[in-house]
Amino acid sequence: MDVDLTPKLAKQEGNIGAAKLALSKNGFSLHRYSDSAQVAYVLQGCGVAGIVLLEKEEKVIAIKKEDAIALPFDMYLTGSNGIFTGFLTEFVSRAWNVEESVAKTLVSSQTAKGIGKLDAAFQMPEPKQGDRDGMVLNCEEAPLDVDIKGGGNVVVLNTKNLPLVGQVGLGADLVRLNGSAMCSPSFLCDSALQVTYIVRGSGRVQVVGVDGKRVLETHIKAGCLFIVPRFFVHSLGWKDFSMEGSIPTSAPGGFQRFTRCRDAIQLQENC
Repeated sequence: MDVDLTPKLAKQEGNIGAAKLALSKNGFSLHRYSDSAQVAYVLQGCGVAGIVLLEKEEKVIAIKKEDAIALPFDMYLTGSNGIFTGFLTEFVSRAWNVEESVAKTLVSSQTAKGIGKLDAAFQMPEPKQGDRDGMVLNCEEAPLDVDIKGGGNVVVLNTKNLPLVGQVGLGADLVRLNGSAMCSPSFLCDSALQVTYIVRGSGRVQVVGVDGKRVLETHIKAGCLFIVPRFFVHSLGWKDFSMEGSIPTSAPGGFQRFTRCRDAIQLQENC
């Protein structure tokens, strides 16, 4: 009997997901918290991020392409469904020490879309280079954890190169494969889920379940995202195009390979 190996919609059982934020020039994402821990990755461009951790002062960070940022748990603060919209104006005005009319304007005049556009003359706070330490890792500049000549390389986010990963409880790999290369079958030994986003290139992915049956086989390209369930094994293969993919996971590390010699393998031309 034929098995359906095409991609399936998520069953929403893993409590894990992903989002993509695209900002135009002078675009501004309103101050907000997140209801889950995150690992953010800058696909392109550059800008400034303001981050406030619990019981700490705001850090203003310059971010650029291939930066990885670890962000802890939090919640919505601004916008039409922000936390402060649920409080009486009197309470908000006292908390902020402003007139009620000012508090009402601040709370009610914010966009529901969560994104605004700044005037070209608006001056953002000046970033501090020291604020990047321990919070941001540039994957292009970071030392390679795996480097296979002709095959590809891997950068692993962990508590050594990005200490905040330990607090967030998430880890991530950035895997680059050259043309005619593949990533050997692997899984996470700590039963974590894997979310893979394809940054560039195109190729194939196969996923095998715990019973040894293949559950997914499909072509993927830049912009594709897929989730690998707990203890399932997956492998990426690229025949003609180079590939770059980021693999956030629900634990800071724990990858196991079924092929022990190399993590990235260059395929023969007759494959």
